[in-house]
Amino acid sequence: MINQRPIKFRLPGSISSISNSSSSSSSSSFPRSSSASSLNAHKSDQIITKMGRRSILKPTLVTILLIFALYAFFNCSIYPNTDNNLPIQFLGKTNLEIPDKSVRIYMYDLPKKFTYGVIESYAIARHGSGNEDVTKVKYPGNQHMAEWYLFFDLNNSKRSGSYVRRVLDPDEADLFYVPFFSSLSLMANPARGGVVPKGYSDEETQEDLIAWLEEQVYWKRNNGRDHVFICQDPNALYKVLDRVKNGVLLVSDFGRLGRDQASLVKDVILPYSHRINSYKGEIGVENRKSLMFFMGNRYRKEGGKIRDLLFQILESEEDVIMKHGAQSRESRRMASQGMHSSKFCLHPAGDTPSACRLFDAVVSLCVPVIISDYIELPFEDVIDYRKIAVFVDTESAVQPGYLVKLLRGVTDDRILEFQTEMKKVRHYFEYDDPDGTVNEIWHQVSLKLPLIKLMINRDKRIVKRQLAEPDCSCVCSNQTGIHTSL
Repeated sequence: MINQRPIKFRLPGSISSISNSSSSSSSSSFPRSSSASSLNAHKSDQIITKMGRRSILKPTLVTILLIFALYAFFNCSIYPNTDNNLPIQFLGKTNLEIPDKSVRIYMYDLPKKFTYGVIESYAIARHGSGNEDVTKVKYPGNQHMAEWYLFFDLNNSKRSGSYVRRVLDPDEADLFYVPFFSSLSLMANPARGGVVPKGYSDEETQEDLIAWLEEQVYWKRNNGRDHVFICQDPNALYKVLDRVKNGVLLVSDFGRLGRDQASLVKDVILPYSHRINSYKGEIGVENRKSLMFFMGNRYRKEGGKIRDLLFQILESEEDVIMKHGAQSRESRRMASQGMHSSKFCLHPAGDTPSACRLFDAVVSLCVPVIISDYIELPFEDVIDYRKIAVFVDTESAVQPGYLVKLLRGVTDDRILEFQTEMKKVRHYFEYDDPDGTVNEIWHQVSLKLPLIKLMINRDKRIVKRQLAEPDCSCVCSNQTGIHTSL
C-alpha cells in the first residue's frame, strides 16, 4: 500500500459546490469557528486521499489485464485447447460451436433385390401379389423390424441428434452399413412355405450379396472389419456367416453363433420390436390381479424344452396364467390383456435364449422373470436389468413350488420399484421413439469404432496361424453367475 500525503487545493466541480453549500448553511445557523474549518479541511483531505488511490488503481488494473491478455495469447498459441469436445456448460459459453464428433457411416446403395425386392418377395409368398413400384411396398410388421428402422433412419434427410452421421462419400466413412433385409429374406424362403417368385431363394440371395460385396474396394481394404450387418433372426445370413464374421453383427443373441463368429467386443445385441401395445397406465398393482402370465409355444427345441416342464408345474396354480399359442392377431390381443393385468411375466428360453416376449413385458410394466441361462441382453451398459427383471436359473425354476413361492414373497413396494425402473428405461425398446431403440443402436455401433480400428491395425501385423480356440480379440460371455436374482 502506498502512503500518499493529502494535497490541499481547491476542489473542482460538484465537490466544491457541496463544500460551499455546506459552508454557507453553517454560517447562517451559527458563527463560523476554527473547529468547523478544520473539520471541513479534514473531510476534504479524506476525499483527496481516495482520489489519489483511485488514480493509482486504474493503471494497476490495466497492467494486470495486459498481463492476462499476453498470457492467454501465448498459452493458446503454444498449447492448443484440447477441451473442444466438452459440453457447452463446462466451457462457460452459450454460443460455442462444438465440433461434430459423430461417427461417419456410409450406407451402401445395394441393388433393390436386397432391400425392397425382399419385401416384394415376402408379399408374394404371403399374399400372391407384388407391387409394380417396389419402393412403395410396405415392410411387414414383425419382431425383426430393426432392419427396416435402421434403413429408414439412414434414408431420412431430416434425421438429427444421432450418434452416427450418414456420409455420401465412402472415402469419408468410418463404417459401412450393409442394409440387406436378411431376416425378412429368411421368412420369404421357400423352405418356410408359401408361393415365391420363380428363382427366388434366400440362400442364393445371401451368396449374391457376398459376391457383390467382394467386388467393393472398401470391403477388400480391411477384410470387412469396418462393415455393419444386421442379422436379427437367429438363422439370418447362416449360409455366409463365416464370410461376414469379421464385421459388426447386429444380432438378438449369440444362441446359434460360434465363439469364432461373434463376441461382445465387436457385435451389438438388439432388442426385438415388441408385438403388443405399450401399457398406458401408471405404475401400480391394484389392477394386476394375476401373479404371473405366459403365452407362447409350449414345445420348443434345445434350451426351450424347459417350457413344457414349466407348463406342467405352473398351469394348475390358481393365480398363474399359462397359455399355449402361436403368433396371431388374436394371440397378441390376449397377450396384451394378460401382460397388462399381471405382476410378473414369464420369459423362459425358446429355441434361442431370447424372444420378443421379454420386451413385450417391459413395455407392459410387467416384471419379466427370465429363465434362460445363457441369455445376452441389449444395452447392458446403460440398463441394469437386475432393477427391472428377476433372474432364475433353469435348475431352480423347474423345482415344484420354487418359482411361485419366490414371486409370492415379493412385496408390493418391491414390484413398484421394478415398475418405476421399467418406466424409466422402456424408451430404449421403442423403435418409434426418436430417442429410443434406433438411436441407442447407433450409439452402441459408434462405441465399437475404436475397437474396430484396433483389430484392423492388429490384423496388419499379426502372423497368420490356425488356432483351435478364439484368440484374445474375442471376448466370450461369462459362464459363471448368479442362480436367482431379486
